[in-house]
Amino acid sequence: MSRRSFAFAFAALALLWSGAGFGAEQFATADDAKAMLDRAIAALKANEAAALKQFNDEKNKQFRDRDLYVFCFDVAAGVFTAFQNSMMVGVDIRELKLPPDDPIGKRAYDAVHDAPEGTVVTVEYSFPKPGTKAPATKQTLETRVGNQACGVTYFK
Repeated sequence: MSRRSFAFAFAALALLWSGAGFGAEQFATADDAKAMLDRAIAALKANEAAALKQFNDEKNKQFRDRDLYVFCFDVAAGVFTAFQNSMMVGVDIRELKLPPDDPIGKRAYDAVHDAPEGTVVTVEYSFPKPGTKAPATKQTLETRVGNQACGVTYFK
């Protein structure tokens, strides 16, 4: 299996398993997601390189809480610069698809690409909560800071 194919398969599994083992009351809220995105924006504005390192640090509780994590991609190149799993760093977000035919990565890229810097845009999609098979609505809050587009996804 190529690195790219493995990365896409792993991304789908990471999304599926993020927060596995948590009860419904332990999933983060929209307010939690917005607060994390606000912290990410402040960190990016202070020092982009340091912020991306923090976002990629699996032990950093400021940017990883329950089912929440910060992801970022370079707006010009479209490649992930931060993700829940380091295998996705360097992968083009526009290539991510959810079965059966949802080009979620392209939708996420397009939503923020032409938005004015600092504007928070949303992308919704269906994905099962960990431990279930029934589709649930997830919403991604995304914004641009310089050449980085970053977001946080939560279950609605």
